[in-house]
Amino acid sequence: MSHVRTPAVAAPGRNIRPAHRGLWALTMVLFLLGGAALFAEPRFPPPDFESGHVLPETTTPPARAVWLEYLDIAVLAGGLIAATYFIYRKRSRTGLVALSIGSILYFGFWKKGCVCAIGSVQNVTLALFDSGYALPVGALAFFVLPLAFAVMWGRSFCAGICPHGALQDLVLLKPLKVPAWLEQGLGILPYIYLGAGVLFAATGSAFIICQYDPFIPIFRMNGRVAMVVAGIALLLLGVFVGRPYCRFLCPFGALLKIGSVVSKWRVRVTPDYCTQCRLCEASCPFGAMRLPSPGKAADAAAQAADRRRLLIAVVLLPVLIGAGAWLGWAFAGPASRMHPTVVVAEQLLRAQDQPPRTGVLTPEDRELDRVRQNPRQTLTEAMGIRRQFNIGTPIFGGWVGLVIAIKLLSLALHRRRTDYEPDRGDCFSCARCFEYCPNELVRRGVLPASAIPPMNPAPAPQVPAPAPFTVAASACGCAGKEGA
Repeated sequence: MSHVRTPAVAAPGRNIRPAHRGLWALTMVLFLLGGAALFAEPRFPPPDFESGHVLPETTTPPARAVWLEYLDIAVLAGGLIAATYFIYRKRSRTGLVALSIGSILYFGFWKKGCVCAIGSVQNVTLALFDSGYALPVGALAFFVLPLAFAVMWGRSFCAGICPHGALQDLVLLKPLKVPAWLEQGLGILPYIYLGAGVLFAATGSAFIICQYDPFIPIFRMNGRVAMVVAGIALLLLGVFVGRPYCRFLCPFGALLKIGSVVSKWRVRVTPDYCTQCRLCEASCPFGAMRLPSPGKAADAAAQAADRRRLLIAVVLLPVLIGAGAWLGWAFAGPASRMHPTVVVAEQLLRAQDQPPRTGVLTPEDRELDRVRQNPRQTLTEAMGIRRQFNIGTPIFGGWVGLVIAIKLLSLALHRRRTDYEPDRGDCFSCARCFEYCPNELVRRGVLPASAIPPMNPAPAPQVPAPAPFTVAASACGCAGKEGA
């Protein structure tokens, strides 16, 4: 990895770069306080059971009152409106940072991360496949509202409402540039994770997106040690890599990315024209800025190579989908063991010739004794669940193959660009690039209009990236006409 160079653009008598040191320090204080609570001892020790009973860990918060559920929806809607206002109207990074801190405190620590938009995918899936499950209105709202805003205005939810993204964004201190090949490869993981979450939720097996959420234990101040360690590791990685969970793991982010690609409105770096200064490219820690297309001569050679890659990707499309479906079908047996009923049924078959255990019984022994009262019902349910996996796992495997094939196709298809543009799907709408665009600074009155050179109709995108400099040495503007 290489350092993302962030040029220092300065005007006499005023520092135009936002001062985030205090905000970053506040974030670290909250994180350290939360970490201390994670490992705190209880005030009153639990009773000493002679039977050897072990108290289970409470990892889910208690049920909330109905009016609080509607309050959460109102805060979510208001936050999305505020984020969109800060992005498109005010073009304010400072406003989004303040909104992010509020989201961490409300949706994170006070609400304890539940229900979150990321996990709501599973609630909606279970409601679609299980007629006996009543979908909570809060889960439905947290699923629909961020997606609706993404289709209209891009990833406003990611910009300052999601507590997971906000926490990672605030700890980003010294961003490194992830190599393009590594980012493209890791970029398919959220879609695979999304498919797995839908599969296990549809079969009623588990909500794996919630079970393996690395930040929920931090917000709830308790949880499994493995997930606590994973959350801390991701935050430490987030000091150098911009939003690693959001970019390479978040399943809901995969849905928001799809919605943002077709969004009606898009983020523009500049309020005016682009003068190819490349400051926006250097300021983006997420690799979301797209470069202008090369000249005609270079473009002709690139198009020939792209046509070959496109032909290979089209040929591989059915092969990858078929191979994925076959591997998924082979995975049906092991995957079905994620469902507790299947596990109990297999235990029942292994123990059918053994007498019931006596003495001190474990919870597993008690469950086995319970199902022995009506073994036919348990075995019938397990067989039904296994049939569901026989159908679901090939679909999941085909989905994985389709994701890989689409990624290969996307590498062979390119939009022609004349300016530096933030990618619609990859852009988190964090507003960092606004703070570095000289044309934006002229709009704010920070720089005089005379500091910006006239628009150059013949950009030269092949010039090497500039070293950090000040506006006094070279002043120009930067913009983008969104690309997919």
